Amino acid sequence: MILGVVSDTHNNLKNIDTIISIFNEEEVDLVIHTGDITNSNSLAKFSNLKSEFFAVYGNNDLNETGLEEVALRNKFILQKPPLLIHKSDRKIAVFHEPEPIKKFLLEENDYDIVLHGHTHRYREEYLDKTLLYNPGESAGMLNGKNAIGLIDLKCLITRRIFF
Repeated sequence: MILGVVSDTHNNLKNIDTIISIFNEEEVDLVIHTGDITNSNSLAKFSNLKSEFFAVYGNNDLNETGLEEVALRNKFILQKPPLLIHKSDRKIAVFHEPEPIKKFLLEENDYDIVLHGHTHRYREEYLDKTLLYNPGESAGMLNGKNAIGLIDLKCLITRRIFF
């Protein structure tokens, strides 16, 4: 199973279209957005994915009206972090901001992957046996500097795709 990871799209509709095309071309099984979608129209675009879609609210989503309605209409999972998912024998926790992660892992130390966004910076590191991952910037204006991530849930191999 291939997991697609995107963060902080910040209502960049052009980039969202590109992101969806890449995930569909890569035939991902599940896409997780780690927050800061920022607009209900942006969220609605993710209905063009050929996979399941899960997301957490980011700090720029909390006062946005319409996100919940779009999520319900499209059968998306959208909730405040942490979002806890079990897929392909992997336990995945999803946050927007990275600050609560260490405390979470002290209490819940059996997660395979913890995803986050917020910083717009790439992160791939292990804390004990847990992969901490943020694909980095996805809403920037410079072509070739934006990225999304893919994670093979069987072997936890990651890949970044720049656009």
